[in-house]
Amino acid sequence: MRYSTAGAGWGGGLAAGEFCLLIRPITDAPRRLEDLLPAELAARLDRLDVLSRKVFAGKLPGERRSKRRGQSVEFDDYRQYAPGDDLRHVDWNVFARLDRLFIKIFREDEDLLVHLVLDDSASMQGGSGEGVSAKSLYARRLAMALGYIGLVNQNRVVVERFGGVGPRRLAPIRGRRQLDRLAAFLLEGEAAGGEAESFGDAMRRIASGRRGHGVVVVISDFLFREGVERGLNFLHAGSAGGADACCVQVLSPGELDPSVELEQGLRGDVRLTDIETGLPAEITVSKALLDRYRARLGEHIAMLELLCRARRMRHVLLSTAVPVETVILDSLRRQRLVG
Repeated sequence: MRYSTAGAGWGGGLAAGEFCLLIRPITDAPRRLEDLLPAELAARLDRLDVLSRKVFAGKLPGERRSKRRGQSVEFDDYRQYAPGDDLRHVDWNVFARLDRLFIKIFREDEDLLVHLVLDDSASMQGGSGEGVSAKSLYARRLAMALGYIGLVNQNRVVVERFGGVGPRRLAPIRGRRQLDRLAAFLLEGEAAGGEAESFGDAMRRIASGRRGHGVVVVISDFLFREGVERGLNFLHAGSAGGADACCVQVLSPGELDPSVELEQGLRGDVRLTDIETGLPAEITVSKALLDRYRARLGEHIAMLELLCRARRMRHVLLSTAVPVETVILDSLRRQRLVG
């Protein structure tokens, strides 16, 4: 269960009855595009593109080079004529010299879909602190950076949010002029009333509704009461249809190392409240409890990495203490998600 105290908290967090995560109110909520993506970072991202480990042939003309051979304007190679080939593609100059029929082959451009999926569940509001953004804000900044890279390279960009009240979706956009629309969607607040969407239901909905080939990036803390395997199964089923999936796990420094919270005075007997269910829990913060938490968290991260690897999906673990610029230009480049 995920817990918080008033203003600051530490409690039990990987599944019901286990240990915990940090929750603090967001004090630096962004209001405009520049708050999500500073101009200096945007300039450094201009030379990057979203990468895929798969080669896809898109439906629309794009900027990406594909291995599919077709009828674009860029010549690629020749092959011998076979009965039934279109005679309009015969190179008659070669026929005049060699008295043999050869077909001209061209290289098609590929249209890549960059599909960004953000976790809006209550636990994502945790993790703010001195010099550290809440996980939800960090996820939005990371999504804005990846979306920017996709848009400036003329890829189609789709963004979806889950875990909050009702699914939220930004229909496919393309081109630098759509940056304001992307930022506005990421800055939208939550709707009031209703029941939050689970991870499994969200992945089933997103996988069944996805169209086209490309890269799917899920940004979340992956701390769900119902577990992660069902949702990853749906994500994998959708990936089999032509997507290269990556799970980006975002955790706060206090979640990765609870001793950070001890330095801020959280110790002894504490009454905590689950941020998502409102259920209370009383615990005694001790070295044994911290050791158990670290073990549980390590098992959870290792399990998520193993489940992703078994489904041929990438897993990236990030701390909100690491600047988004460093993540994009270092961590995600080494993972070949951008380059």
